[in-house]
Parts: sequence; C-alpha cells; structure tokens
Amino acid sequence: MLGAGLIKIRGDQCWRDLTCMDFHYETQPVPNPVAYFLHHSPWWFHRFETLSNHFLELVVPFFVFLGRQMCILHGALQILFQMVLIISGNLSFLNWLTIVPSLACFDDATLGFLFPSGPGCLKDQVLRMQEEEARGARAPRTHGSVARHTVNLALGVLVAWLSVPVVLNLLSPRQVMNSSFNPLRIVNTYGAFGSITKERTEVILQGTASPNASAPDAKWEDYEFKCKPGDLKRRPCLISPYHHRLDWLMWFAAFQTYEHNEWIIHLAGKLLANDAQALSLLALNPFAGRAPPRWVRGEHYRYKFSRPGGTHAAEGKWWIRKRLGPYFPPLSFQDLKGYFRSREWPYPKPE
Repeated sequence: MLGAGLIKIRGDQCWRDLTCMDFHYETQPVPNPVAYFLHHSPWWFHRFETLSNHFLELVVPFFVFLGRQMCILHGALQILFQMVLIISGNLSFLNWLTIVPSLACFDDATLGFLFPSGPGCLKDQVLRMQEEEARGARAPRTHGSVARHTVNLALGVLVAWLSVPVVLNLLSPRQVMNSSFNPLRIVNTYGAFGSITKERTEVILQGTASPNASAPDAKWEDYEFKCKPGDLKRRPCLISPYHHRLDWLMWFAAFQTYEHNEWIIHLAGKLLANDAQALSLLALNPFAGRAPPRWVRGEHYRYKFSRPGGTHAAEGKWWIRKRLGPYFPPLSFQDLKGYFRSREWPYPKPE
C-alpha cells in the first residue's frame, strides 16, 4: 500500500491536485456498471475519494506499528478499501489478493466470534494453549520443532535481505513501479495507477469481405471482445475476480502504437484465418458461419461515458465514441506473409 501511495504522489500531477478520480472510472482498464455511475459523481466527491486514497495508502499502513487496536483498525480499513475497489472496477484478482495479508491484522480474540464455544471446541483448545503459554509452559523441543524454527529463521533472513533494494526503491525519488530486484521474485515492488490517462481510447478490430479494402462500399464489421468497450449499447461487464487478459492488453495497446504491440498484428492474422482458438477469446465474430474476412484493420476511437438521463443514454448507449483515425491499415493474408516470416511466427491456416 505504501508503495502504491508513494508512486502516486511522485507521479501524475492529478494525484497532487486531487483530480485523478475525475478520470479514473472512465479510463480504467475494464470499467464495470458501477464505474459508469461513479464517474458522474459530483466534483467534491471525487476530491474526497482522492484524499481518502492518500490517507489509506500513505498513513494507514503505519497503524500496524501502533498497537493492537490500531493494527485491527488498519486491517479493517484496508479490507474496506479493497472492497470499494472491487465494486468499482474490474481489476481482476489483484484486490482480492491484497485482502489476504490484511487478515493477519486480526488476532484470535478479534476473530473468536467466528468459532463455536464450548468444551473441546477449537476455540476452547486455543484458549487452553494461550493459558499454558501465559504460565510459561512450553512444549518439549523435538527434532521437528527445531527444523521448523530453523527454516522459519532462514526464510526470515532471506526475505529481510531481499527487501533491502525494495525499501531503498520506496525511499528513492525515482521510485520504480511494478518491478523485481532478484531472479527469485520473492520480494517485489508494486504500485498501481501512478499515472492516470485522461482520455479513453479503444482499438476496434474490423473485418470486411470486400475484395477492395479501399472501396467506398466496403462493409466493415466490428469484432467484439468479451469485456472491453466496443458496442456503444453494451452494458459494461462485471467479471472480478476473473480476468480477460486479451481485453486488458487491448487497453494498453490503445494508448500506444501497433509497432509497440506486434502481437495485435499476430491477432489480425488469426482473425483473417478464422482461427478457432483466437476467436474463442472474443465475444462476437461477425464472420461466424461465413468465409473469413479478406481484410482486417484496426480503427482508433475515443470513448466517453454517456450521461445518465442524456440523449445518448435514452438511446440505450453506455458509451459515446469519436473516430481518431486508423490504428493499423487494412491487412490481408498476402500482406502478412513477410511479417510473420520475419518474426518466425507460424503462418495461420484458414479454417
């Protein structure tokens, strides 16, 4: 949490002027229906959200060191924070995993109500063990207990040693986000949304059966992904903790170029072949039951949420879009032969 908070304060200016939440819900990787309504919240609510984020990521982590009650408060606040993030966006299993270490903030006395009481029950056994420990009684040392303590100590020393560059990274004004400092990848640095995109752009993949891609009467048909925005009237999906990796990658590709994302040309080749495995990652193949397209292209659009109660929303549209231009030009099988060969990719076979 601390790393995520620091990368924000050191990163995008909008985190410092408290305006990042004006954009986040609309421009996050895969918005959900709740994000649609939260995006249209009043400006003061977005300022409150940003301040709350800073408090939870920069201040609350230190509660762990301030005694039992504050540690419990830390755990409760962090779990509440993660639940809000889960409700307001499709961030895969990330937030669910973040809840797990927060559970360690709750001791036996705090969680005791979850277990049945009575003689011989688990809760009763734990209380007896705690009473024995309080009296100074210790279990006899065995080879197994010695081995376990040795392994625990060795692991603790290893983690402490591997944490040194991570801590130095946290203290550095040139903090690196989402990186590992050792081949074992046991201890890493993490920080989400250090920068917030202010506009949402989407790559829309289209195909046509027309022999001439430049013909004015060429009918281009959209491929639909399972979750990312495409069809303006399709409700944003709700999939957390599930993760559609291709949809996520398309979000990154949209604010870069296809030269930085050569895999999208590989995907275009698969679509030209009506490749069953590639199409299984999509929600809609406009050429299902037909011959594969002769051409596939990528179009670049700017997407914005429609306004609840507005004209577009009344038409059933969740999104409004405006074409920015081509993302990659129309491609045919013939165009891609050299491209695939130069990268030693298997050339797709039409199905």
